Amino acid sequence: MADRDGDAARSPGAATARDGVADRGQMTPRELRADVPALGEAAYFNFGAHGPSPEYVVEAASEFIADHEYGSATTDPYGHAFETYEDVRERIAAFVGADADEIALTESTTDGITRIAGAIDWEPGDVVVRTDLEHPAGILPWKRLEREGVEVRVLETEEGRVDRDAYAAAVADARLVCFSAITWTHGTRLPIADLVETANDSGAFTLVDAVQSPGQVPLDVSAWGADAVAAAGHKWTLGPWGAGFLYVDRDAAAGLAPRAVGYRGVEDPDADEIEYKTGAPRLEVGTTTAAAHVGLAEALDAVDAVGVDAIESRIEALTDRFKEGIPEDRLLSPREFESGLVTVDIDDPEATVERLGERGIVVRSLPHPEAVRASIHAVSTEAEVDRLVDALAEEW
Repeated sequence: MADRDGDAARSPGAATARDGVADRGQMTPRELRADVPALGEAAYFNFGAHGPSPEYVVEAASEFIADHEYGSATTDPYGHAFETYEDVRERIAAFVGADADEIALTESTTDGITRIAGAIDWEPGDVVVRTDLEHPAGILPWKRLEREGVEVRVLETEEGRVDRDAYAAAVADARLVCFSAITWTHGTRLPIADLVETANDSGAFTLVDAVQSPGQVPLDVSAWGADAVAAAGHKWTLGPWGAGFLYVDRDAAAGLAPRAVGYRGVEDPDADEIEYKTGAPRLEVGTTTAAAHVGLAEALDAVDAVGVDAIESRIEALTDRFKEGIPEDRLLSPREFESGLVTVDIDDPEATVERLGERGIVVRSLPHPEAVRASIHAVSTEAEVDRLVDALAEEW
C-alpha cells in the first residue's frame, strides 16, 4: 500500500509517520494546519472538545486496519496487534514522560478514570474528593460508587481556583482525590504537584484528569508525582477518537486489582490463579484495534515536529489577542495566559453558539459556568481570532 506521497508500504504493525514527521523534521503551525481538511474555511475554536486530525493521522490509522485485516489469513493477526500495542505504548510514554510499563492503552479519559475506579477495593465509608470543576468523566464514576456506601465530597472552587486550606481539609481522610490539570470550565492550570503532595500526606490515591494538557503545554507526568493520570489524544494533539491512555505509577499499580479482567492484563491467561501484569498494562482487557493509537503516534510526531514550546507560545499570543477584545466583566478565564481555553460570559450561550455557527465560527457553550468557551490552538490564525472578536462584540 502506498502512502500519501506514493512511497513504499509500511511494514505490519509499524506506527510510522509520513516523511518529514517521523524524522522529527521541523514544521510550523501553519504547515500543521494545512494538512487538516476539516478546518477549511471555518474559524474553528473547539479544540478543547475535538481536534480534527491531519490527513496523515487518519491514513496511518486506516493503513493499520488494512495491513491487519488484509494480511490476517497469512500472518498472525494477534502477533501484529500485540507488537503494535507495544510500539504505541512506548511512543506515548516518551511523549508524556513515563516508562512504557506505566502506560495503559484506553479508549478515552473517561475510560481511564473508570478503570481506576473499578480497580480499587472500596469499602463503605471510603471518601472520594473531587472539585466542582470536573468534567462528567471525573464525576460519574464516583457517583456510581455512592451506591456502595462511598462518600463523595465536592470541593467548591472560585473562578477556576482551588483554596489550598479547604482542599487540605477535604482530603484529610480521603481514599482517592480526583482533579483536573487544566480545567475545562475556565482554562486555569491547577497546581498539580502541590495538590498531589497534600493528598499524599493524607495517604490518598491521586488521579489527575489531564486531557486538556497533551499537545498544548509541556507534559511530564512523572514530575507531578500522581498515582494515575488519565488523558486522550483527540483534542490538542489532533489525534483520532478512541486513542486514550492512562499513566499509572508502577508502585500504585501494584495495589490495583481490576474487576474487568482479560488476557491482555494478566501474565498467563491459562493459569489457575489470576496474576496481573506488572504496571499499568494490568488495566487492559482484551481484543481491541490499535488503529486509533497508531494514528495518535503519528499525531504526536507532528506535535514534536512543531515543538510543544512553540505551540504553547503561539497559543499564548493568540489568546492574548482574543482577550484584548473581550470586556473585563465578560472574561471568566484569567486575563494572564494559562491555556488555550477561554471562557466568556454570554447572556444566551446556546443561541450565540448557533449564531456564530451560521457564520462559520465554531465555539461551544458550557453548562457550568453558563458561558461560551473558545479553544484557541496554535493552528488558529490571527484573522480567525479577529473574526471571533467581531462576532462576539454584538453581545456587549
